Amino acid sequence: MQRSQPFSRARLRPARPEDAASLAAISIEVWLGTYIRHGVSTAFADHALSTFTAGNLRAMIERPGAWVLVSENDDGPDGFIRLTSGAPAPVPACSELEIATFYVQPRHQGHGKGRALLAAALRHARETGHASVWLTTNSENAPAIGFYLSQGFEKIGTTHFRIGAEAYPNDVYRLLFPPAGPV
Repeated sequence: MQRSQPFSRARLRPARPEDAASLAAISIEVWLGTYIRHGVSTAFADHALSTFTAGNLRAMIERPGAWVLVSENDDGPDGFIRLTSGAPAPVPACSELEIATFYVQPRHQGHGKGRALLAAALRHARETGHASVWLTTNSENAPAIGFYLSQGFEKIGTTHFRIGAEAYPNDVYRLLFPPAGPV
């Protein structure tokens, strides 16, 4: 079977329930690559394997009001982004709209897939009347931080991601949209 070029232009589409297992696998891959520095502790393994399940991802996709967009190639999904509204913000000055999940497989990073997913999510946010979006990222994730800053996000605070008794610093970033011009 001939396979597509792995770094071809991003093809985007809404997530479907049948994507759940693939999105769970992407989540585990990206999350472990972001948080694991030396070895996989039981706490981290338990968290990843209990959080990023096909059932949990299917529920996320099917949740009323969910907005989940997938990037794919001929072999299947290679990244996704999820917007949620109404979640409590970790710091003041956040809107109600959060980029709750934004994962692109490492081998597909730097080839425009993340940029395309983010552009589509920001377009959706503006079209639905939001003035800004926010997200959190691991404070040691220099590639993600550089990407967000290059896209116009600004750091507005710090929060902590908790696993058990341990807390890991996460930076909070916000992107304000320019005011809409006259109609």
